[in-house]
Amino acid sequence: MTILLLGANGQVGHELRRSLAPLGSIVATTRSGELPDGGRCEIADFDRPDTLAELVQRIAPVAVVNAAAYTAVDKAEDEEAAAFRANAEAPGILAQACAERGIPFVHYSTDYVFDGQGTHPYREDQATRPLGVYGASKLAGEETVRQAGDNHLILRTAWVYGARGHNFLRTMLRLGAEREALNVVADQTGTPTPAYLIADVTARLLGMTAPARGTLHLTASGGTTWHGFAEAIMQGAATRGLLERVPRISPITSAEFPTRARRPAYSRMDVSALEGVLGTPLPHWQQGLDRVLDQIAKA
Repeated sequence: MTILLLGANGQVGHELRRSLAPLGSIVATTRSGELPDGGRCEIADFDRPDTLAELVQRIAPVAVVNAAAYTAVDKAEDEEAAAFRANAEAPGILAQACAERGIPFVHYSTDYVFDGQGTHPYREDQATRPLGVYGASKLAGEETVRQAGDNHLILRTAWVYGARGHNFLRTMLRLGAEREALNVVADQTGTPTPAYLIADVTARLLGMTAPARGTLHLTASGGTTWHGFAEAIMQGAATRGLLERVPRISPITSAEFPTRARRPAYSRMDVSALEGVLGTPLPHWQQGLDRVLDQIAKA
């Protein structure tokens, strides 16, 4: 059994190489054909979507998992065509290639498909309204995947971080070691979600006798602000000896930290449908953070 994994060098892709291994042989891909450890792998260039169908045909996998995407949220405002090629056109071609082979296609989407004006966790069937190019390109990707047929699983996730890669956690640990005081946005609410959780749940869903299909929300449970997440990171890091001291973290507004692209003010997502499929509750975001910090401390 061969599983084709696209985007194997990202933080979720890295964890998927681990979580999917018990299900079969993993054929990993990156844009360069090289893995972070220097190993070679297949090339999948999402800036050239027309090359991806041939890859699926040649590898002949039993499933395709797409963890590749254009994720530069602010840069996307100036590179709309590139964002849509990678996030909409490429997934559509992959989904169509999978449909032609009769195999499942797993694809990841984002909380950015919502406008953030809600006050309760978003359900899968609620109206989408992206605020910027990145969210619009990811929503377009959902639509192209759905148009290819029913044998797909779209997993919307949010606030992704991990022990490796470029993410909020790694940035906070670096800044916490360098500075005595930080300003962090406190008027955006969401759910920090570790990459390992996304990967583990994906493997569980693929391994089920009756695999899930359609669209599901996949985050940790609970919610916080970026400011609350930063405070939890610093406290947890100091407890584990990763920081010598806890810096002062002051709350600021989004207006005080302007970005090229607007972010959803509220992006918690309802995970009850996924919990029903799994038959178990998803861990609280603080539990996920503790596990990732433990991993970093032991490294």
